[in-house]
Amino acid sequence: MTNIIRIKNASFYAYHGALQEEQNMGGKFEADVDIYTDFTEAAKNDDLKKTINYEEIYKFINRIVHGKKYYLIETLATVIADELLQKNKNIKKIAVRVRKHSVPVGGVLDCVEAEVIKEND
Repeated sequence: MTNIIRIKNASFYAYHGALQEEQNMGGKFEADVDIYTDFTEAAKNDDLKKTINYEEIYKFINRIVHGKKYYLIETLATVIADELLQKNKNIKKIAVRVRKHSVPVGGVLDCVEAEVIKEND
């Protein structure tokens, strides 16, 4: 069976961007993470130890977002996906979306988003 645990709109103020001023001033970033797993046993036994602890996932993403400056949100999304897959073998598949607000494109838009979808071997 496949179940999904979703983290939506995890918000961070960070210093990512291709332009120097983006890395100096920072901006708002959001992340969504869809974790494909099987939490049947956890649900049956009401046991946190048998599922993915989303508090730990959030803290892990927070460390990645604030641990290093990236030029691209594509890179940030890929690093989050790769490291979560490596860290937790109970994740069968993962989809990570990273959104960046205040994008210097010379026009008005809500945000730019990059998505990475990967599967564990």
